[in-house]
Amino acid sequence: MSAFPPPLAHLVDALKRLPGVGSKSAQRMALHLLDRDREGAQYLSRTLQAALEELTRCPTCRMYRAEDACRYCSDSRSESGQLCVVESPADLLAIEQHTDYRGRYFVLLGRLSPLEGTGPDELGLDQLAELLRANWVKELILATNPTVEGETTAYYLGEMARAAGIPMTRLAHGLPMGGELEYQDRGTLAHAFAGRRRMPDAE
Repeated sequence: MSAFPPPLAHLVDALKRLPGVGSKSAQRMALHLLDRDREGAQYLSRTLQAALEELTRCPTCRMYRAEDACRYCSDSRSESGQLCVVESPADLLAIEQHTDYRGRYFVLLGRLSPLEGTGPDELGLDQLAELLRANWVKELILATNPTVEGETTAYYLGEMARAAGIPMTRLAHGLPMGGELEYQDRGTLAHAFAGRRRMPDAE
């Protein structure tokens, strides 16, 4: 039997769904909101509900959008000829916030992982293939994370780009193996993005 009244127990359980939040942290958050910041709790509730109702995924780049027109798929971004592939919305935001890149994106929403049942269909690679066939794409930037799965995904994407005849670059310099883009500091990410390298053509 829980030591908490049901509404409090449910709130703690809900907060535990957040990444990196365990039982103790969820309990502290819940009690803080109830004891010291009820106005903040109401604001959190309203904004979370609004985000769930108003945000959808762009059918082209798969990033969140609040309007019919996606801010990341504009004509001005297409003019650069660059298409950057990232694993998650968090990675896209990290690049936007810490580099001067202002080209187009494609969000995989994961990485190839047969053990987890994540294959090309789950990553929307058919949609990516359509973009690669578009005349505006002059460079494919592979910004998958430097993990085993990320490297496997980058290789697969590289084969797609080679088949389409599109030059590729890969983020380099300063990103540790096993690291995640969203947790890198500004200098590391900016240096890695500026120092991306051309991937070799298949023999």
